[in-house]
Amino acid sequence: MALDYAAAVNEEINDMFAAGADVVQIDEPYMQARPEKAREFGLDAVRRALDGVTGTTAIHLCFGYAAVVKNKNKPSSYAFLEELGETPVMQISIETAQPKVDCSVLERLQNKSIILGVLDLSTHEVETSEVVAERIRRALPYISARQIIVAPDCGLKYLPRAVAFGKMRAMVEGAALVRAEVTAAV
Repeated sequence: MALDYAAAVNEEINDMFAAGADVVQIDEPYMQARPEKAREFGLDAVRRALDGVTGTTAIHLCFGYAAVVKNKNKPSSYAFLEELGETPVMQISIETAQPKVDCSVLERLQNKSIILGVLDLSTHEVETSEVVAERIRRALPYISARQIIVAPDCGLKYLPRAVAFGKMRAMVEGAALVRAEVTAAV
């Protein structure tokens, strides 16, 4: 059944690229929540969903919306992540801010771009640009800055507009701080 679903997803992905999409992302909460099953047949489903796709693809491994799944329920590491290094997906989106994920696993994903979640969406507190920069820096010992795409942990839909805007501004400013540091170091 998973492979049949993946075939349908493949058609949708191809249709999105045909319509002009630059990047298509698959949101995948199942693999993190059920790593044994993901290893058993989930990787084959991802491969099937991306079979023949020529555009830029991403996958988001979700811990659950921050407004629903609070810190105490989120693990500090992914039970299923590095296995995606063997799939055709080009970008892997992970949450690192709210769960404070150990970024060392990124060392084993050198052939992928990482969409690095740096905004904690479980709180209405707006991060400073320095807090965001520090979250980006946590990944730099394990993956090159060229491979990092800075993003929120997940969707912003549960946040008030002003809070979401403030967090996004901090994200942009934090990324600029790190970009300047990386550029100066070269």
